Amino acid sequence: MARLDNKALFFTTSPRTPAKMIPEIRLLHEQFEGRKWNSGTQEEFIDKLAESDFFEGTGSPTDKAFSARDRINRAPKSLGFVDLKPNIALTDAGNVLISGKRPQEIFLRQLLKFQLPSPYHIENRTIAGTFYVRPYLEIMRLVRELEHITFDELKIFAVQLTDYRKFGEVKAAILAFRAEKENRRGEYKRFVNDVWAEAVMSIYSDNISEGRTRTRETANASLKKFISTKKSNLRDYADACFRYLRYTGLVSISHRSRTMSFFADKLPEVDYILSTVERKPVFIDDEPGYKAHLFSSTEPALYVDIKENIVDTLMRIGTYTKRELVGKTIDQLKDLRDDIIQERKNAVITAQVEEIKSYSLYSEIMDTYNEIISDEIFDAPLMLEYNTWRAMTMLDGGDIKGNFKFDDAGQPLSTAQGNMPDIECDYGDFVLSVEVTMQNGQRQYETEGEPVARHYGQMKSRTGKEAYCLFIAPTINPAALSHFYALNQINIGYYGGKAQIIPLELDQFMRLVDTAYNNTSRPEPKDVKRFLNSAIEQVSLATDETEWGELIQDCIDQWLAA
Repeated sequence: MARLDNKALFFTTSPRTPAKMIPEIRLLHEQFEGRKWNSGTQEEFIDKLAESDFFEGTGSPTDKAFSARDRINRAPKSLGFVDLKPNIALTDAGNVLISGKRPQEIFLRQLLKFQLPSPYHIENRTIAGTFYVRPYLEIMRLVRELEHITFDELKIFAVQLTDYRKFGEVKAAILAFRAEKENRRGEYKRFVNDVWAEAVMSIYSDNISEGRTRTRETANASLKKFISTKKSNLRDYADACFRYLRYTGLVSISHRSRTMSFFADKLPEVDYILSTVERKPVFIDDEPGYKAHLFSSTEPALYVDIKENIVDTLMRIGTYTKRELVGKTIDQLKDLRDDIIQERKNAVITAQVEEIKSYSLYSEIMDTYNEIISDEIFDAPLMLEYNTWRAMTMLDGGDIKGNFKFDDAGQPLSTAQGNMPDIECDYGDFVLSVEVTMQNGQRQYETEGEPVARHYGQMKSRTGKEAYCLFIAPTINPAALSHFYALNQINIGYYGGKAQIIPLELDQFMRLVDTAYNNTSRPEPKDVKRFLNSAIEQVSLATDETEWGELIQDCIDQWLAA
């Protein structure tokens, strides 16, 4: 049971990407079903998770039980995919999530049922009466009525929609903010920070007036630190809300403007939800009743549950006649719809690849990198993967596969799974894995060092070809640099010899792309291989990892030189 003690909405932040909870729920179900969810099983769960091929992390954490609760008690439990009392059990909703063909559909149902307060989320006495809302439902209503909502509007105003009866008040505040923003274009960042600070002061006025400004993470009780911490929390909640709603397939995200809106062809589904789903929280003090409601895989009813609606959709987006569709089940109809959508998505991606290969998107790709570096884009880790796939595709000469997921419109949806490289490049007689990360500092080495090498080894073994790896980050941490420097000098049976992993800082990779664009002839696979070999050869010439890094820069400077 979680205690609500702040007067702002919160959204589940763990896991960061919704799809990544599916294999973890499956692991819990397959190996722990029927057991007590206590410190023993929690620690065992983390050990099993660390051994799995989909795990992304630093190995076993110091507090395994806490790590397990963070992964399972948040989204999986709060959204009704698992029941942890009296014993671990997969719910009907959870079963559909991990085994059904359309996980986005069940995920949407569960988001619509998430409510505050509930038997899982009880208000502290000091804020009693603050919450009476289904957060995701009301955010969807805001997006629909306002046509879009920006990341700033969500983190400042929408998080204050703690009671659905405050909807009009919050909507009016956003419209006023938009009007004032037009008068403050030249100072937008300062304007937003001022309005954001005022919102934090208002939301947490009780804490401030009573002197309760020390946060759990620090002994610093200064007002400045308190406001900074709360702003960071609200930013994380806004980020989570964007990600979770996007996974439903209804929402389009503009990464550059940090704006969320609905796909035009999904508006009938959205309108059906907003007109039929109950806005009031239910079973607030009735845990058995709430569980029965939350665990259902069929509640609430969706637009796509009505057979006639799917038939109408198929006739609109396909070439089917009503007579051809009459005898089919609703599941068969959804399969036909999904096939058409997949074909359209493939066509969009193919056209996108052709445009990228023409170098016509060079300026946009470089601008996107600069926005990633300056933190001016939503979901920088995903955009770094997507943009690097575009950059590698633009270099051409190979079969370039991005392992991140695309949405129905051919835009990046979620990062690659943890058991594969971010990008795989096949150049015929050799292969190249490309791994990217926004991590810096020691965490870069802790979270990326082993997976990068493992993915490289798996790719080399799977293809039977000579293999290389590029590891790209805004900055390369010295520990990561030394790790790859050492791996490249040690004969390891798993790699069939020495590894060939080359770390590049993002501005160095951008230099390679820029040189290719400005060269008189486009690079070919042999040019790519020449650069990779040159960078690896410097390992034996360098006295240490620092000098190797300097010699890699020399290779970059000579890339495509006559």
